[in-house]
Amino acid sequence: MPSLLVLGGTAWLGRETAAQAVARGWEVTCLARGTSGIVAPGADLVMADRDGPDAYAEVADRDWDAVVEVSWQPRHVREAAQAIAGRALHWTYVSSVAAYAPTRTVIAEDAPLREPVEVDAVVDGSRYDAAKVRCELDTVAAHGDALLLRAGVIVGPGDPTERFAYWPRRAALAGQGPMLVPAPPAHPLQVIDVRDLVAWNLHAIEAGVTGAVNVVGEQREGFELIELIREVAGAHGPLVRPDADWLLARGVRTWKGPDSLPLWVPDDGAPARTGYHSGARFLATGGVRRPLIETVRDVLAEERALGVDRPGLAGLDRARELELIAAYEATTV
Repeated sequence: MPSLLVLGGTAWLGRETAAQAVARGWEVTCLARGTSGIVAPGADLVMADRDGPDAYAEVADRDWDAVVEVSWQPRHVREAAQAIAGRALHWTYVSSVAAYAPTRTVIAEDAPLREPVEVDAVVDGSRYDAAKVRCELDTVAAHGDALLLRAGVIVGPGDPTERFAYWPRRAALAGQGPMLVPAPPAHPLQVIDVRDLVAWNLHAIEAGVTGAVNVVGEQREGFELIELIREVAGAHGPLVRPDADWLLARGVRTWKGPDSLPLWVPDDGAPARTGYHSGARFLATGGVRRPLIETVRDVLAEERALGVDRPGLAGLDRARELELIAAYEATTV
């Protein structure tokens, strides 16, 4: 029975990793504070504060068939990699395609990366990209043959960011009513279902895959994605499509968070962080992408169960959306 240590394991990606590994019959241990959720059934939890001394004492004195690290705080990643150096047959660091320098051309795994943050920097989301680069460097310093899983935009049930979930929720709530969708041009999207990412990672561990791999979905235009979501949700109301200048001037944010149109990145001619990454090595090493419609249906079912009219963590609330629609329509009369 393979032994797996998940550094993390009670939040979304880590918990999915633990759950799928348990389902494969692996012996799974998760090291976490235990404040982000409950451990997957069948996995063991070692409670530890990764900011504290001896955080890895309970897991550094044994051998592991595999370790999966999901943190993006450089100190956590460096100290864990050093503490368990020489004790793991396979090491995965879950990085991000955001580690690459922005571009408008297809990015393979040997493309230039961003400049890393300083060693042991304590970072917030504004330095996420450069923090991932530092974490990769520190991982490889301790585990030279590590798998660097550079993830694209991860979506699927349970996503705590609600970036993707906003659109099925909004389409279901809009129904036959109007729906605000940004006009082109926008950068394309590559979304990967969390379940597919984890399934490939566990397969890659078994197959001994190492080095950098872009784990990304098929490149899609944003409007293509929204049309599919509207079809699944049964939303047939009119689309209202202001351009980027109009939306930005009224305080609508891009990408994520409150008062945003999530996953929207207007194409102003500048390079982009996401949407242009090659998935060739992912597919060549056994990666499988489920049909996007399946992800949409599962996320929509979860959103309906939670309540499509509840306050969301990302996007516009319905009242704000309708205000913007009315203001835009007043300018087009």
